[in-house]
Amino acid sequence: MEIIDISEEYEATYCKCLEDWSTEMAEAGTLKNQWYRKKKQEGLRVKLARDETGRIVGMIHYIPMEQAPAIGEKLYYIYCIWVHSYRQGVGDHRHKGIGKQLLRAAEDDVKALGGLGMAAWGITLPFFMRSSWFKKQGYQRADRQGIAELVWKPFDHNALPPRLQKAVKTPQPGTGRLKITCFRNGWCPAQNLACERMKRAVREYGDKVQYIEVDTDDRATFAQWGISDAIFIDDKQINTGPPPSYEKLRRLLRKKAGTP
Repeated sequence: MEIIDISEEYEATYCKCLEDWSTEMAEAGTLKNQWYRKKKQEGLRVKLARDETGRIVGMIHYIPMEQAPAIGEKLYYIYCIWVHSYRQGVGDHRHKGIGKQLLRAAEDDVKALGGLGMAAWGITLPFFMRSSWFKKQGYQRADRQGIAELVWKPFDHNALPPRLQKAVKTPQPGTGRLKITCFRNGWCPAQNLACERMKRAVREYGDKVQYIEVDTDDRATFAQWGISDAIFIDDKQINTGPPPSYEKLRRLLRKKAGTP
């Protein structure tokens, strides 16, 4: 196993979160590719875990905190660390220490770049991006909102703890028709998938349902709302993790707006 920097050869695999085999990744569209091209110019770093046969089985990507969906200075922010865990494709590679290798490589890289520390968002529940895993690697809590937790590891005594961006406002209900608001940062294909499915479901209604998409990768827009990725039906946020199926979203719309 070796940890390598991303190269053009592996960009397509990275943009599908190592799930080249997945029809859902194809359904998520190309927003992740567009996001990647933009973020490369803003300091995004990507490291990949490559096994002995040349297959990519893990990834970590991180960016200067000033470009991240959180608040802090002179730190780097981990969007995601992911080791392939499905039977399909390259198979399940969890519990082999790959995540730890990726994290150590990223930390060494940030130190070499002059970063004062590393931060990562996590979930306090036992599923994807568990904050408890980071704490076992020497991270500590910097901030928390509900089940979302921001953890960090300072490399320098001058480093200051980062903070999560608090929600500033939420969408208001539509006037005379149902309103759907999708907030999309672009970095996560799972969230992109949820928005693509909702957009497709809304099309059945024509002008009867209003669809608004908000690009939260734009820093000014993100600061205005304080929301990175979410879907609202009128003023109510729906659960998008894991991404709801297209049929489930259709049922939600029919419950609110009736039959198309």
